[in-house]
Amino acid sequence: FFVVMMATRGSLTYLSSRWPLFYGLRQQIGLLMFLLHVVNMVGGQIRYSIPEEMKKGSVIGNVAQDLGLDLKRLRSGRARIVTGENIHYTELKTDKGILVVNERIDREQLCGDVTPCSFSFEVILENPMELHRITVEVLDINDHAPVFPNKDTAIGFEISESAAVGVQFPLQSADDLDVGQNALQDYILSPNDNFILKQHANPDGGKYVEMVLQRSLDREKHPHLSLKLVAVDGGTPQRSGTVNIDITVLDANDNAPVFNQSVYKASVMENTTKGTSIITVNATDADSGSNGLITYSLSKTKGSAGNIFTIDENTGTVSVSGQIDYEKDRKYEVRVEAKDQGGLTGTSKIILDVVDVNDNAPVINIMSFSSPVSEDALPGTTVAILNIKDADSDKNGQIKCSIDGKLPFKIESSLTNYYNLISDQHFDRESVSEFNITIIATDLGSPTLSSSTQLDLKISDVNDNAPLFDKNSYSAYITENNSPGISIFAVSARDSDWNQNARISYLLEDSQVSGSPVSNYVSLNSETGVLTAVRSFDYEQMKQLQIVVKAQDGGSPPLSSNVTVKILIQDQNDNPPQVLYPVQTGGSLVAEMVPRSADVGYLVTKVVAVDVDSGQNAWLSYKLQKATDRALFEVGLQNGEIRTIRQVTDKDAVKQRLTVIVEDNGQPSRSATVIVNVAVADSFPEVLSEFTDFTHDKEYNDNLTFYLVLALAVVSFLFITCLVVIISVKIYRWRQSRILYHSNLPVIPYYPPRYSDTLGTGTLQHVYNYEVCRTTDSRKSDCKFGRAGSQNVLIMDPRSTGTMQRIQSEKSILDEPDSPLEKYPDPLLKSTNTTL
Repeated sequence: FFVVMMATRGSLTYLSSRWPLFYGLRQQIGLLMFLLHVVNMVGGQIRYSIPEEMKKGSVIGNVAQDLGLDLKRLRSGRARIVTGENIHYTELKTDKGILVVNERIDREQLCGDVTPCSFSFEVILENPMELHRITVEVLDINDHAPVFPNKDTAIGFEISESAAVGVQFPLQSADDLDVGQNALQDYILSPNDNFILKQHANPDGGKYVEMVLQRSLDREKHPHLSLKLVAVDGGTPQRSGTVNIDITVLDANDNAPVFNQSVYKASVMENTTKGTSIITVNATDADSGSNGLITYSLSKTKGSAGNIFTIDENTGTVSVSGQIDYEKDRKYEVRVEAKDQGGLTGTSKIILDVVDVNDNAPVINIMSFSSPVSEDALPGTTVAILNIKDADSDKNGQIKCSIDGKLPFKIESSLTNYYNLISDQHFDRESVSEFNITIIATDLGSPTLSSSTQLDLKISDVNDNAPLFDKNSYSAYITENNSPGISIFAVSARDSDWNQNARISYLLEDSQVSGSPVSNYVSLNSETGVLTAVRSFDYEQMKQLQIVVKAQDGGSPPLSSNVTVKILIQDQNDNPPQVLYPVQTGGSLVAEMVPRSADVGYLVTKVVAVDVDSGQNAWLSYKLQKATDRALFEVGLQNGEIRTIRQVTDKDAVKQRLTVIVEDNGQPSRSATVIVNVAVADSFPEVLSEFTDFTHDKEYNDNLTFYLVLALAVVSFLFITCLVVIISVKIYRWRQSRILYHSNLPVIPYYPPRYSDTLGTGTLQHVYNYEVCRTTDSRKSDCKFGRAGSQNVLIMDPRSTGTMQRIQSEKSILDEPDSPLEKYPDPLLKSTNTTL
């Protein structure tokens, strides 16, 4: 769309100061004012028109208003001007949104004789990226006068007096750097009687002049003529240039050289080597002698053609003598002269068309480049803006832009010669953290030329990966009785993200272990993931504990994952075996009776012991350490059964004392010792007499006084001792019951010791009826023994000489409160009536 806008205040001020100069040329001024007051905006492009030579700081236009942008957008978008020229003629005032003159603009230096004269540049804004093109047209003012090439040297002619009326003499053309109305408009020849001027127009709009003989010369009257040639432009005020013409009148030379063509045309390739012949011109002269000898020359021409071409003065062959560049000049017009010895000259014109050669590779300029780009950037994000130009024309200047390799990017064309590098898919920094993008620009010439540039695009990280553990769960081991503070295990997680997003912290999830917080048992180093024991563990109280460790990264928001760590407590041999039977008392002596008729293998009793440790630390073995007669009894290594190893004889002592040691299989092993008293006899009186002798004291001295004193001391001592023993026994039994009650280990099933062997070789039958009531807590199971069929236990008291036979109907010797025997299940205990 087109929008007509008023010119800026600076332009109006400048034109108002020049208004008297345009008086009388209202049509031209009207056209100029229209150009100055019209701004075209087409699809994000605006156009301004200003006169040349404006002062620095003069306002060109209000860019913010014309583009529909506010001043905040200009500042936040870091608006800036991008131009490919070395000289920045304009400056953008982002605080006011106006475009001002930054450098003096000389239209002739900028465009030469090209009209209209303009220059373009782009305004780039970021966040988001915007690109706008601004074109500034520079209008010419009459600041140059026409100038002849050799104004200080007179133009000399030698003309024969016989020259016919109408003969033309080409004159030097004046150059005026201005254009349009301000350019060269007319030539004026000083008044004379012989010559008039004839003006001609070149196809490019330029003018050249010839002096035409109007009246024959008379050397005798005027052998020498001095004229002035004045070139004037159309500006206001009008400017002019002058050159002198000196004419020497020669004697008769009636014919001037004549070319066989009025215009010569030829084509020349760009970059043609010097010395290459292009075309040969030909002229003839009807005169004879010296007046018919012709020499060729190239007249002074406008532009640089005179430095690029030469002509052989004798043959008329035109050759290349300079560098031909299509990008500078696409056509050359050269005037050629043929002059005879009499001074007559004929002229012709040579038009040379330059053929383009693909000698310029595309030039890539990076206008804007955003790096790094976040890995969560959406497809279609603009990464860079490129400006690519090729100075060649047609196909040689057409550009094809591509990306080297298979990369997730594509190139789209925006404005003319501008390309956008756009992402084509989602990024993943964990897969590719950096892209080396090579952009190749190739023209369509033959052969093709190309250029490339490389962009190193980095992808910034986004916290899109949670920490990961190597396993779903871990198992760690620690030996009981550890020192607090000892390291147990180290968990490790990895995070594919980068920097802070990959910084992992380890945390203990809140949980309960046996009703207490998990932090009472272990601690976790948040940086290293090392689990440390807070206190010493006891295998007999806790076999294992399970905790949950969370790995959390340092992203925002943070991501985390959990892993289960099972800590298994390993047993140590820190508990000695505990003998459950026979019960060691500090008072009466309990003996197992063995009849003298007992055969080999007779089961005397069984030593029952337990070890609260586990595994091989709880494997017990029984050994006979001491015995009154080692050849009579043996102890089962694994079961603790005491049996006879030979036939009992009458010679065997009634009283037998066995010391059994119980050892576990730990390293180092621990042991306990138990003393078993065995009475070898068939009747109670025999046993009584033997054990009574054992308990008697030594005979007293016959001295009565000594015995009396000793008796008094003994009585006092015995009283105190009995009192202490009674208290000690009570305390000891109470502690024993508590230790067995609190034990967590299973108890080996044991049959009460008052029984005969299973073969029925014993003399006493021990039959028990019992009930077993079991709960989920085996320590509180009930084990009740029924009435015994018969039970014989021999209890000897040193302070008595009697024999007591106890018949227990409700409870056995082992039936103490909360007896730990109830905790050891055995298949045999499942029967109701069992013979033990």
